[in-house]
Amino acid sequence: MIELGISTFGETTPLENTGQSYSHDERIRQLVAEIELADQVGLDLYAIGEHHREDFAVSAPEIVLAAGAVNTKRIRLSSAVTILSSIDPVRVYQQYATIDALSNGRAEIMAGRGSFIESFPLFGYDLDDYEELFNEKLDMLLTIKEKTNLTWSGKHTQTVKNRPVYPRTVQEDFPIWVATGGNLESTVRIAEQGLPIAYATIGGNPKHFAQLVAIYKEIGVRHGHSLEQLKVAAHSWGWIEEDNQSAIDNYFHPTKQTVDNIAKGRPHWTEMTKEQYLQSVGPTGAMFVGNPEMVAKKIIHIIEDLSLDRFMLHLPVGSMPHEEVMKAIKLYGEKVAPIVRQHFAQK
Repeated sequence: MIELGISTFGETTPLENTGQSYSHDERIRQLVAEIELADQVGLDLYAIGEHHREDFAVSAPEIVLAAGAVNTKRIRLSSAVTILSSIDPVRVYQQYATIDALSNGRAEIMAGRGSFIESFPLFGYDLDDYEELFNEKLDMLLTIKEKTNLTWSGKHTQTVKNRPVYPRTVQEDFPIWVATGGNLESTVRIAEQGLPIAYATIGGNPKHFAQLVAIYKEIGVRHGHSLEQLKVAAHSWGWIEEDNQSAIDNYFHPTKQTVDNIAKGRPHWTEMTKEQYLQSVGPTGAMFVGNPEMVAKKIIHIIEDLSLDRFMLHLPVGSMPHEEVMKAIKLYGEKVAPIVRQHFAQK
């Protein structure tokens, strides 16, 4: 069954109608309400990213997810992503095992290198160790998952001699996904380990990821992993309103705010033009913006093109009025999701 969910970074960019930004504390409280609504309207997953900068409210997604676990019944709760390179894998496991307990078996970890580097100097890590840190810490996390008593000796991590890690997760096979922006080497390593993969399809034509998905599955099977293990997810920016043109018009400002903020610190990013935006929300673009029928149609296409098991709509990508976000979540769960599910149920 195809899983449909939401990913968010808890953005706090200025709102178009007021020029004011939500405070971090207000945005965090809004996220808990959004998780609860997503559960009520039948979405399968809510995933929150980790950042350490002013334009995103969430630096500790596990705490927000724990709050969201208490008053929800069915929805799965995940990070998007946990920046594993700059955090202790023992604590990551303990935190998400605690969410798993609070939710009675609905927690997940989505590990990643992170698309921003602020956490490295903040926690005393060297960017020169970027790849080594992630690979070693992922291996350590997987070892913790497999055995209660940890014995470990690493280059960038602590040495542990036969010490137990508690609490243990409710789920016997606790889900650990690995997220990537589309790097070939990352795809190969994730496939070799037989871990589920999540692609950030946020630029260009999402169909271009089809070759990577094929490589991932081929290498995974070659290393003895079943296709059932080799799950594929994608997350893309998007917005939903009843009126198609209104959705496109309203989503430009927050998207431009986010892209322009990122462009300030990245030489390969440029400020977003209206022309680029309109291309991205078009039929072959990476943004899923419009009325429920248009968004559903586009989601169906990406699921089929990339053979996805899970799709996450990043909603919103910049700050939108909270009441409008709640309406968009309601439309996603009550109108978009049924169209998508019915399409695949008939196959």
